[in-house]
Amino acid sequence: MEIEMKIKGLVVDPISKMPIVVLEDSQSQRMVPIWIGAFEANAIALKLENISTPRPMTHDLLTNFMGDLNISIKKIVVNDVRNNTFYAHIHYTRDNQVKTIDSRPSDAIALALRQNAPIYVEEEVVEKAHSMKHSDNLEDSEKLRKWLENLNPEDFGKYKM
Repeated sequence: MEIEMKIKGLVVDPISKMPIVVLEDSQSQRMVPIWIGAFEANAIALKLENISTPRPMTHDLLTNFMGDLNISIKKIVVNDVRNNTFYAHIHYTRDNQVKTIDSRPSDAIALALRQNAPIYVEEEVVEKAHSMKHSDNLEDSEKLRKWLENLNPEDFGKYKM
């Protein structure tokens, strides 16, 4: 079963200093933290904060190509997690045909934001995400859950680009 999620925000892991995009199920407040690269975090932050750039960034360029080719994203689905690596599929249409393509979740999210497409996470992935070990000092999933739940709205403030 797919669960629709929204982006709660971007934070930086206090241990690894890696960006984390935090997805949240608005109905149950379950969260899925996905560690991502700095460039992808920047692409997500630019769109979340409605910051325009003088020249198209990579995800904007791809979105422009997709528009010219009459491709629209219907949804993205974070569909698996293996060895602490998340996987996603982008579901899109072209010429009235529905197709699916493999993607890193961070790229899929960056594109979904640009096309206002919904973000889903498979139920099984949500469950696995809560039992993952992410770093030495946050290895206890309960510690991680509490850390994420105790983040203040200002902790999700402007991501340093």
